[in-house]
Amino acid sequence: MRILILCHAFNSLSQRVFAELERAGHEVSVELDISDEVTREAVALFEPDAVVAPFLKRRIPDDVWQAVPCLIVHPGPPGDRGPNALDWAVLDAPETWGVSIILATAELDGGPVLASRGFAMRPARKSSLYRLEVTEAAVQALFEALERLDKDPRPAGDGGDAPVEDRWRDAVPGDLRRIDWTRDDTETVLRKINSADGQPGVVDVIEAVTADREFRLFDARPENELSGPPGDLLARSGGAVCRATADGAVWIGHIRDPAGKDFKRPAVDVLGDAADALEEIPPDWTERETRRGPIRYVEHGDVGMLAFDFYNGAMSTRDCEALLAAWRYAAARPTRVIVLTGGRDFWSNGMDLNSIEAAESPADESWRNINAMDDLAEAVIDTTSHLTVSAMAGNAAAGGVFLALAADRVWARDGIVLNPHYKNMGNLYGSEYWTYLLPRRVGESGVEQVMGHRLPMLADRAQQLGLVDAVGPNRTAEFDEFVARRARALALDDWHEEIDAKSKARAADEALRALASYRKAELDRMHLNFFGFDPSYHVARYRLVHRTPHAWTPLHLARHRSIARAEAGTEPDR
Repeated sequence: MRILILCHAFNSLSQRVFAELERAGHEVSVELDISDEVTREAVALFEPDAVVAPFLKRRIPDDVWQAVPCLIVHPGPPGDRGPNALDWAVLDAPETWGVSIILATAELDGGPVLASRGFAMRPARKSSLYRLEVTEAAVQALFEALERLDKDPRPAGDGGDAPVEDRWRDAVPGDLRRIDWTRDDTETVLRKINSADGQPGVVDVIEAVTADREFRLFDARPENELSGPPGDLLARSGGAVCRATADGAVWIGHIRDPAGKDFKRPAVDVLGDAADALEEIPPDWTERETRRGPIRYVEHGDVGMLAFDFYNGAMSTRDCEALLAAWRYAAARPTRVIVLTGGRDFWSNGMDLNSIEAAESPADESWRNINAMDDLAEAVIDTTSHLTVSAMAGNAAAGGVFLALAADRVWARDGIVLNPHYKNMGNLYGSEYWTYLLPRRVGESGVEQVMGHRLPMLADRAQQLGLVDAVGPNRTAEFDEFVARRARALALDDWHEEIDAKSKARAADEALRALASYRKAELDRMHLNFFGFDPSYHVARYRLVHRTPHAWTPLHLARHRSIARAEAGTEPDR
């Protein structure tokens, strides 16, 4: 089928849908939902058999859904209607939830349900549920709906299964999520913050800073030991602050300050002096019970597992330095294999663009951040005492993908989405030793095929290209066992021979061309991106961080427009 993806933004779900449809052999193009007229134009140019809308914030124009079947991905079970389905689900904490594929009609979320899938609700952030359970259910339901549509391309509004127990729910009122620190227990506080994670965040006043200024809270984790007067700030660790609840405490990792720099930043950076005055609790990567901070290290026999669940996969200078310290600790342990497991939602997305945007000099902070990323990648590459593995259970992009390639082996969970390129961030050149690591895996001829692609790919496609060595099961628990089993085998089978061969290969590569030479060449280009006359990187970063509305759909996504312009002999890709 010829399928047009219509979405408010090309987010994680939209990317997964795009990659899955391509894998299934469909002809796919993307149009961002900029205006009704732009949507009409896209449909006229592409002439799709169906429009798929994985992430929309408004109705599709009547003349569009009347002309072409339009499938709406709704993150709620049949009968659920309204704009904040997943927010309500996290707040209400039902045992199960679901995703519905709804045929667009004049009534928002009121059309026939062509397919649906349910899943068990996990006590987690809304954003995490969206990227994992919702995405998996959406893909399965979407393919069922497309198969149904292919067999019977009926006019929009006819057929399908009518929604059952129809219930409309408006946006979640702010007062319903407002935290009463004197009464709300830890579970309630976490549920409220989780329900608004991603967007819009929970509105809150932090008296230690000011009594008349509202912040928005994100990225909450439970604290199992500290306690104090409810509402008080108790401590800081890494970029997070600890705040007392009625029966314990929570860590708040990120805060948005609408009166200041209005985007998410580490809590300690937003709170400034109030955070500096708190007792600092140093990270303990081996402490499994307190769950403080995003880095965890555990050992299972000869295998060390190093997890780093950074918020949204973004790695600031501070995060890179902390992970480097944890890596050095792991590399000094008497184990044989080190597995980098990243986080559940993301393995890594590279540099922390929000922290860079917030810096007094974004160019200088970009330079510090990329050097910290390079220090980490270099440490992994240069570790010859252990066999190393990147086990990617979550999505990865840009420098995060190339950091993964620094390990000896790369294993990926089936269904994750990889974006192994930098170009979309203002033609950023990239570093993380990609000029050394990538050709070793894909050959010189394959470098441009990877770096110039600019589109998301699934794990199996990455394996075909040579970026990934093995693809494991889709289910997280099964993938974890897949990783553990293979890591144990690495620690046993011919380990001494592999270590010897690895050390010799690294020495031979170094003799041919030093790692420092690759780094210098990459950073020379990055220096131009950061400090040169071309502002493309700074403009792209600003637009991403500040969520600037799109004025057009990039032509690498809007293939229908690329074809039309090529036929007309007009401007090249933007």
